[in-house]
Amino acid sequence: MDRSHLMRSIIGWLRAGYPHGVPAGDYIPLVALLRRQLTDDEVRQIADHLATEAASNPDFEPITRVDVAVLITKMTDEMPADADIERVRSVLEGAGWTCDTETPKADPS
Repeated sequence: MDRSHLMRSIIGWLRAGYPHGVPAGDYIPLVALLRRQLTDDEVRQIADHLATEAASNPDFEPITRVDVAVLITKMTDEMPADADIERVRSVLEGAGWTCDTETPKADPS
């Protein structure tokens, strides 16, 4: 689905559900519902970029959750959803790339 079709669908859905405008108390739940998700094509683009970058690094280390999140943020100008990070990780691992996607633990000291 292209972006313009997606936007028309969202606007149509909002108009049907809120024909007289969105009440102030509904803004936050609506934003949560409409939170952006990466398209399958964007997931592949991000995974391809990370894999290419890793392959060109002679001191290759596993691709981390932070690597994935940073690239998603650069591509979308938004913080990534955990589901999007997991989709990219799945594509990378499916292609044989080592992923270290554990969330770093806070230093207890």
